Amino acid sequence: MIELSWQDRVAVVTLDRPDRHNALNVELCRRIEAVIAEAGAARAIVLTGNGRSFCSGADLGEVYTADFRDALYRMLHTVTDAPVPVIAAVNGAAIGAGTQLAIAADFRVVAERARFSVPTARLGLAVDPWTIRRLALLAGNGVARRLLLACDQLEADAALASGLADRAGTVEEALAWARQTAELAPLTQAYSKRVLNEVFEPEFDEALDTRLHEAFEGCWASEDFAEGRLARTEKRQPVFQGR
Repeated sequence: MIELSWQDRVAVVTLDRPDRHNALNVELCRRIEAVIAEAGAARAIVLTGNGRSFCSGADLGEVYTADFRDALYRMLHTVTDAPVPVIAAVNGAAIGAGTQLAIAADFRVVAERARFSVPTARLGLAVDPWTIRRLALLAGNGVARRLLLACDQLEADAALASGLADRAGTVEEALAWARQTAELAPLTQAYSKRVLNEVFEPEFDEALDTRLHEAFEGCWASEDFAEGRLARTEKRQPVFQGR
């Protein structure tokens, strides 16, 4: 399900479920979390996917479960909190949780067939406030609104133009960039990354955090959530009622 390899001081973490387009399930989220934690000797990390997709999102057999949600967010924050630069080599589709994984990294290098989307409104799901804020900080408020409210897709060129992606290139070019960053001063990098994370993405104040997470949990407890899950089982379009 996952492969860890090394190129000099760069740890290469490859999602390896090509038959499922590298969809995330509980086990894969936990393995990514463990591998990132194990790569303590790395001076940079590259995340990529085996096959034509970077990550097609959550495995729909598990996405509606609390265990998956908990495993997903623990893994995402492990990636974000890694003290070394993390580069997502987005070699193909990054859908839903795949986009979340890509934006958890520090940088995104996109291949020609890369594309991003967060189609939670099609499924009656929701992403947490951290994801929405980070997406808006990287891509801009307008792009974030199109991805979240209209379920638009963002192709590689548009991702580069918006700032969601940093460079165009293949996995090999992402590795070359990672090797360059691995030559820099690691304490300075870790300090700068910590400041960027804590100053520009601070914790919400308690009252706001409570209100936003109540709204987040409300989506997951709604009748629309249940309808999205049932429609998935019955292989039909969901009919949402806004309750």
